[in-house]
Amino acid sequence: MSSVSTRAELKDYCLRRLGFPLIEINVSDEQIEDRISDAMQYYIDYHYDAVSKVYYTHTITAEDSANRYITVPDSIVGVTRILPINNLLAKSYMWDIRYQLILNNLWDLTSTSMLPYTMAMQHIRSLELLFNGEIPIRFQRHENKVWIDMGWGTNQAPDGTIIVLEVYQVIDPETYPDVYNDRIVKKLSTALIRRQWGENLMKFGGISLPGGVTLNGQDIYQEATREIEKLEDEFQSSYSLPPEMMIG
Repeated sequence: MSSVSTRAELKDYCLRRLGFPLIEINVSDEQIEDRISDAMQYYIDYHYDAVSKVYYTHTITAEDSANRYITVPDSIVGVTRILPINNLLAKSYMWDIRYQLILNNLWDLTSTSMLPYTMAMQHIRSLELLFNGEIPIRFQRHENKVWIDMGWGTNQAPDGTIIVLEVYQVIDPETYPDVYNDRIVKKLSTALIRRQWGENLMKFGGISLPGGVTLNGQDIYQEATREIEKLEDEFQSSYSLPPEMMIG
């Protein structure tokens, strides 16, 4: 079984699916590249395997403090939250109340109950949420900016502070070439190229091939369109994650 591991191999695979080299496929290289890009874009938008949850770190600079936002790479398509930067009851990790509880009360985990410590941590977290709350963030995919509504340049987030964002990042197919071999990517790329082929042939009417065979661009276009619609429905029903529920 042949395996596709590069963009060029995906292009050759799609052309073979359409009948090349036995049939001349009247689609330019530029059009093929565009249709593969369209397929990859749809894959990224709707397939759960196209993105992964990662933690993106960034060190705050003076420019960030002036802008009140940080710039993230194009590969980041979603930002869910920012990890806590500071604690309500501590300004340094050495004198953090959590550290002191562990140092003084849980020096021997084999003989000390975890219940009091667990209840204390939940109480401390409740106080933090009550008085500080979560840091609000705003993200727009096409801006590549994460706006963070916090005290920029203050004790909460001075320059040099490292912040950690929980984000969804697109899987780079050049780094993980197995993306090109995904069944749905190959089928959608082939269908899009087929539709482009039919659209090209429609501009010239019926074209006769050696042996009296005539290619009907309208039929090729309509068949490809039906296949694309079927694949898009499959994306929506089988490969898309359900939208996250918003509470509040």
